Amino acid sequence: MSEADALGIVQQAIWLAIVLAGPVVGSAMIIGVGVAFFQALTQVQEMTLTFVPKIIAGFFIILLTGNYSGALLKVFTEQLFLRIATGFK
Repeated sequence: MSEADALGIVQQAIWLAIVLAGPVVGSAMIIGVGVAFFQALTQVQEMTLTFVPKIIAGFFIILLTGNYSGALLKVFTEQLFLRIATGFK
C-alpha cells in the first residue's frame, strides 16, 4: 500500500462522513435558526427550547435518509475490503 492509496482511502472516508452527516447537520442548523428567530420575536429565553426540536428533527432525518446512508456505507466498506483482498492493485 502506497501513500497515494492511503491518502485516497482517507479522502473517501472524510467525504463519506461529510455526506452522511450533512442532512442531520443541515436540518439542525435550519431548526436552530428558526428557534432563535422565534425566541427573538417572543423574548422567550428557554434553554431547552433549542435542543428538543433539533433532536426530533434529527431523528426524523435519520429515519428518512437511513437507507441511503447505509447503502453508501456498505459500498464504501465493500470497496475497501476488495482493495485489501487484492493487495491495493
